[in-house]
Amino acid sequence: MQFYLDFEKPLVELEQKIRELREYSTEKVDFSGEIKKLEKKTEKLREEIFANLTRWQRTQLARHINRPFTLDYIQHIFTDWFEVHGDRNFRDDPALVCGFARFDNEPCVVIGHQKGRDTKEKVYRNFGMPNPEGYRKALRVMKMAEQFGLPIFTFVDTPGAFPGIGAEERGQAEAIARNLREMASLTVPVIVTITGEGGSGGALAIAVGNRVLMMEYSVYAVISPEGCAAILWGDGSQGNVAAEALKLTATDIDELGCVIDDVVPEPLGGAHNDIPGAAVSLKVYLKKHLLELKALSPEELVEQRYQKFRAMSRIQE
Repeated sequence: MQFYLDFEKPLVELEQKIRELREYSTEKVDFSGEIKKLEKKTEKLREEIFANLTRWQRTQLARHINRPFTLDYIQHIFTDWFEVHGDRNFRDDPALVCGFARFDNEPCVVIGHQKGRDTKEKVYRNFGMPNPEGYRKALRVMKMAEQFGLPIFTFVDTPGAFPGIGAEERGQAEAIARNLREMASLTVPVIVTITGEGGSGGALAIAVGNRVLMMEYSVYAVISPEGCAAILWGDGSQGNVAAEALKLTATDIDELGCVIDDVVPEPLGGAHNDIPGAAVSLKVYLKKHLLELKALSPEELVEQRYQKFRAMSRIQE
């Protein structure tokens, strides 16, 4: 089902007219000329809209219901996918998918947050918010990757870890903290991609990598704009104001110079308009960074990862 954000609405009428003309176009009545004119007009309008997006609009794009999720990228980038379930302690967590696959015929491990598109799937995936067993499952698979010398690809897209009572009772904070520690010392290449929302510790728990990439319209922050607004002003509806203060877009993060390594361009209008195209673009960057990391020894991988995150701390006197 096609879904449009408010700022995309001007495109709706044009795209609807194009569809109608295609339906009515026949050998006797040819609307191909009109269709081409409308397509050019639509393309120009889309370029204008997406060249001037606010941080809040980019946040909305990062959350777009039709945006590709981890399983979409797995389908288009990897082969021989085999999912692993459960943390061998409590249960499986569908909000975080983990498993083995092949990347250009090379065995690897893939881990990522998974959201849902319809109500049933959203509930099943817990809106992409993992419980502690999800992070423990991810760590179990990461340790298996290390044992067999396999590169790890993680895909981040979560508003944050699930803050429910049950999650806290089962050690949510401990599970996240353990992942941070263990990922820092993995002896295999770890490539992280922020595909949608990179929210707080729930994102960072699978984001301690040698390389961290961001899709062009993804966001990465310590808290959601609504959560920030609720804390600062007691009004979560001021998320648009908080988004500007957080500077959470891929462009903002890239300007920091030490947090991410690349911004992956998306098809015009966002990844949700062309999922295969977005996957092709991302695969190019994944191949490039994996090739660079494969040249490093296990000890160098650990040291490079340590220095990368150490460089994010600055002391101002």
